[in-house]
Amino acid sequence: MAANKSCPGIFVTGTDTGVGKTLVTAALARHFTAKGLKVGVMKPIETGVANTQALGADASLLRWSCNATDPDEIIAPYRYEKPLAPCQAAAAANDPIDVKKIIDAQESLRVGKDLVLIEGAGGLMVPIRGGYIMSDLAGQLNMPLLIITHPRLGTLNHTLLTTFAARAMELEICGYLINQMPEHPGEAEKQAPHLLSSLASADLLGVLPEVEGSDQDKVIALAEEIDKLPAYQWLLNALGVML
Repeated sequence: MAANKSCPGIFVTGTDTGVGKTLVTAALARHFTAKGLKVGVMKPIETGVANTQALGADASLLRWSCNATDPDEIIAPYRYEKPLAPCQAAAAANDPIDVKKIIDAQESLRVGKDLVLIEGAGGLMVPIRGGYIMSDLAGQLNMPLLIITHPRLGTLNHTLLTTFAARAMELEICGYLINQMPEHPGEAEKQAPHLLSSLASADLLGVLPEVEGSDQDKVIALAEEIDKLPAYQWLLNALGVML
């Protein structure tokens, strides 16, 4: 059963691992919390969690970013010790993923919220269980995709494959953000925004800089950068946010 739309919800996915998907999700949560919105965050499946009785690093960062008070079971329904794909980590833990548990958790998360941000694991094609992949979860949650990508060599192929796959699977895309733009970009980085804008079947909502420091420092810096985006109003419209 598809999720309801009691408040705007966004499913954040990446073109690859290491593109800063968690950091950008947390930065968006922090930014909109500072604007006075009640933001809900969720990492439905997190692997590589040392203590599965507590939140992992990603879910903890998301909780911190918006001062979330929701129970751990809502913010991160599934936590696995092995740093593997969800289907592999679940098999290793003998704890198969029940998608209904995730659907129910996000329904609870929406209550009383102005915006919900759900961060997937890896990209759209990551397997969750037999015959069911991350794009299936995004579709079942009935949320548009916000795609996080990078400006480095390879981003054209990674980003186009992601947007084309999403369109082929009839998933709505609200747009994409380029993250980790170097202060002194090389030729590939300089040209990435223009080339992606002309080739990707989705809207470029902004380019975020490469930032330094701890994860919390990076989130704080990125949250401040969001306000400066030339297409900020476009970003708000794409996310369905009213300030």
